[in-house]
Amino acid sequence: MDSSGAPPSHRAYPAHKASKHAADKAAPGAAADAADAGAAVAIGAKPTRRLGSVELFGPHQEIEIEHGSAIYRLRQTALGKLILTK
Repeated sequence: MDSSGAPPSHRAYPAHKASKHAADKAAPGAAADAADAGAAVAIGAKPTRRLGSVELFGPHQEIEIEHGSAIYRLRQTALGKLILTK
């Protein structure tokens, strides 16, 4: 039993941890089918735009991204990882 007096199997799942993803509410296999197709999972959502790193960086190791009034730097490491800094 916990502090509420309910046995562990009867505790309510906290609302803040409840899933908000449409894939969790979709028919079984629907999320896997959508993920396999590279499509957005949420109903009515536009698919996510995907850019290849070669397309994004070209011959450079580092690029600047302007977001609002801030400039971010995205760079590739020697091991092929990406680091984003402000």
